[in-house]
Amino acid sequence: MMNLSRLSERLERMPMMKALVPFVLGILLAEHYALPGWFVVMTVLLAGGIAVLFRSAGAMVVLLLSIGFGQAQLQQRHRTVPQEVWTEFDLCIEGIPSDRGRYTTVEAVATAWHDPVSDEWFAADDRLMLYVDTLVEVQHGERIVCSGRVRDFRGGAESYRRLMCRRGFAGTFWVAERHVSERNPVFRRTFHARAVERLARLGLSGQADALARAMVAGDKRRLASDLRNRYAVSGFSHLLAVSGLHTGIVFGLVYLLFGWLVLFRRGHLYYYAVSAAAVWLFVAAAGFPPSAVRAALLCTLVQGALFAGKEHDALNSLAVAAFVMLLWRSAWLGDISFQLSFLAVAFLLAWGMPMQRRFRTRWRWLNAAIGAVVVSVVAGVATAPLVSHTFGMIPLVGILLNPIALLPATVIVLCGTVWMLVPFSFLVPFLRGGIEYSVWVLEAVTRGIERMPGACIEYRLDAPTTVGIYLLFAVATLAMWSVEPRERKSARLRR
Repeated sequence: MMNLSRLSERLERMPMMKALVPFVLGILLAEHYALPGWFVVMTVLLAGGIAVLFRSAGAMVVLLLSIGFGQAQLQQRHRTVPQEVWTEFDLCIEGIPSDRGRYTTVEAVATAWHDPVSDEWFAADDRLMLYVDTLVEVQHGERIVCSGRVRDFRGGAESYRRLMCRRGFAGTFWVAERHVSERNPVFRRTFHARAVERLARLGLSGQADALARAMVAGDKRRLASDLRNRYAVSGFSHLLAVSGLHTGIVFGLVYLLFGWLVLFRRGHLYYYAVSAAAVWLFVAAAGFPPSAVRAALLCTLVQGALFAGKEHDALNSLAVAAFVMLLWRSAWLGDISFQLSFLAVAFLLAWGMPMQRRFRTRWRWLNAAIGAVVVSVVAGVATAPLVSHTFGMIPLVGILLNPIALLPATVIVLCGTVWMLVPFSFLVPFLRGGIEYSVWVLEAVTRGIERMPGACIEYRLDAPTTVGIYLLFAVATLAMWSVEPRERKSARLRR
C-alpha cells in the first residue's frame, strides 16, 4: 500500500538529491540559452537572500538553478584557433596515445597558432583530438609544431560529435610526418605516465599488457580495434575503462591490508586517511577519469560519514559527489562515462540493494552468487537504454554473464595495483602469472559470447524515448519508496 508520508520521509533524508535536480536543470538550460553575467549574479544574490531570510523553498530552487546555469555559462569555451585554415600550430600532447590500427589518436592542447596573413603567432588554449600517422610516434607531455588545419568532428553518430563538443574539444587535427617541423622533448612526466611505465616493466605478453594497462592505469593505446569490438559485443566494455568497479577493487585491497588499524584507539581515523589516500592515488595513476573520480569521491564521503558517527543515505552521498563534480566541471554532465557510472550506482543503491536483501538465504556462498547476479542485471538494465542511444547496441548476454568476468578482472586490477605499490622483482613471476591467466579467462569468455547468436542487438533508441524510459524508472522508484513495509504495517495495526 502506498503511503505518501513514507515517501516524504525518504526524500527528507536526501536533501542533496533534491538539490541536484534544479542544479542539473540549470546546466542543461545553459546549453540552449545565454544570459548577461550581471543578470545571473543578481539572480543568485537575490534568490540566496530570500532563501536565507524567509527560508523559501521556491527561492532555494531558483538559487540552485541559477548557480548551475551560471557555472555552465562561465565554463563554456570559445574557440581560440581558426577552423579550416592551413597553418602551423604549437601542440602539447596531454593524453596517452591510443593505437587504432591505421593511425593513433591522442588528446592535445593547441597552445599557439601562426597567422599566415600577418605572419604572427597568437596564443590559444583549445583541446584537439589528434589523428597521428603511424610513422609519427608521439609521447605524453611532448610539444610539437605541425602544419595542418583544424576540422569539425565528422562521421559517426551525432551523439558522438555532440559528446566530444561537450568534453571541450574544438575539433580534430591530422598529424603527418612530413608536416612536423619541430619537436620538443618531454621535460616532466606525470604520475599517470610513470604508472604506465611501471606496468610496462612487468614484461607481459601483447594482449595481457594491453588489458593490464587499460584496466589499471587507463592507458588504452595498445588496445586493438578487434579487441574493443569484441568487448563491446560481449558487454564487457566497462572493464576496459577505469571506473567505480576498479576503484572498489582497490578499496577492498586496502581494507584487507590495513583493516586491522580500526582495532586501535583512533585507528579508524588512520584507516580513513590511508584508504582515502590509496584510492585517490589510484585515480591519479589512471589520469582522473570521471567515473573513477566519482567512485573515489563517493567512497571518501561515505567513509567520512561512517567514522564521524553520522547517519547517511548512500543516494544522498552519491548526489553530493555529483554536485561537487559538476560544480568543478559542468561539462561532465554530457560525458557518457559520467552518465553511465552514476546511473549504474544510483540503480544499484535504489533497486539492487533491496533486491539482494529479499533474496538473502542462510548460505553465504549462495548470497554472494545471488548478489553478483543481481548487481550485474540491475546495472545492465539501468544502463541499457543509454548504451543503445549512444552506441546503437544492447549486449543482452553480457548483462547475465558479467559476474563471470568480474573475478578475472579483479585479479588483473589487484595484481597491477600491487605491482605499482611495491615493485619488488621477486613478485614479478606471481603477478605476471596471475594477470596472464586472468586475461586468458577473459578472452575465452568474450570469444564464447561473440559466437552466440543474438548476443548483442543492434538498435538505437532516440533521445525522447530514452528520456521517457528513465522518467518511468524514476516514477517506479518513487512509487517503491512510498510503499510501507509489511513489518511496519503489522506493528502499526497491532498498536
